[in-house]
Amino acid sequence: MSSESRATTLSDVARRAGVSIATASKALNGRDDVAADTRRRVLDAAQALSFTPNAMARGLLAGRTGTVGLLTSDLEGRFMLPILMGAEDAFGSGQVSVFLCDARGDAIREQHHLKALLGRRVDGIIVVGRQTDPRPSLGQDLPVPVVYAYAPSDDPRDLSLTPDNYSGGRLAVEHLLACGRTRIAHISGDPSYAAAQDRLAGARAALTAAGLDLVGEPLFSAWTEQWGRDAAAMLLQRHPDIDAIFCGSDQIARGVLDTARDLGRAVPEDLAVIGYDNWELLATNARPELTSVDANLQQLGRQAAQRVFDAIDGVDIGEGVHHLPVRLVIRGSTIARR
Repeated sequence: MSSESRATTLSDVARRAGVSIATASKALNGRDDVAADTRRRVLDAAQALSFTPNAMARGLLAGRTGTVGLLTSDLEGRFMLPILMGAEDAFGSGQVSVFLCDARGDAIREQHHLKALLGRRVDGIIVVGRQTDPRPSLGQDLPVPVVYAYAPSDDPRDLSLTPDNYSGGRLAVEHLLACGRTRIAHISGDPSYAAAQDRLAGARAALTAAGLDLVGEPLFSAWTEQWGRDAAAMLLQRHPDIDAIFCGSDQIARGVLDTARDLGRAVPEDLAVIGYDNWELLATNARPELTSVDANLQQLGRQAAQRVFDAIDGVDIGEGVHHLPVRLVIRGSTIARR
């Protein structure tokens, strides 16, 4: 091999192929998240420059273990599982082994698991929180890239991915307005949760844009069906002309549906009801089926895994909190089925 070919770098290959360094790395690694024509272009460039996968393995991949840590705080939590599934799907497609650790919300246990993961020389770590409130950073001195999912880090130098609850609240109310509802109330869970406040702020923004306001004060207490039943009874007694209720969770919305039925209020003809989380077990078994906002948690997990991949590939993945899009799933509780 000539001295010129020995000096060839992955950057040279990427430049010749007209792709990013990260894409060139993925193509040469055989990862399946690269288009076939892009992979061929990169391989052709590598061949033309005498840059072989073996050369890359000696350079870019030196010291890699092909393992990633998933550090969660609540494996029993319903929000954790789709995020972890999405991350593991992405890792599986890249032939990466995953070490899953549950800290159970305990800071000491979390530090123990962190040391264990670093001791196993993982290439990167995803930290998955159990709610969208900011959590303490693991620090800036770790030898591997870290991405925070769902619960953002409290350090703006970290990269955090979390659902856009503000947009979710706005989406929910905009849908109710589009259905012709103008007397809208709000029932939510624990007011100390960032998610509860963000959803309310988005809902209020949508109402303000339409020249409206909530009927009555927003009601906060618990994320339960029981609270939904009690709060709905109180609201409908105080404000019988309410024509829609935006609920901070699907559990609360299920309770609202129960009370509406008990009080003879037809849903959605007399009263539209919308939930949040798109917990399909609840939403699709409700009577009627429940319109809800879906936080796209599996996609969030996949994105977190992709950011770790990019960081491992040497790409600057940035910093700060990134709010990922949510979506509205429309069912019979807001629009009557024919």
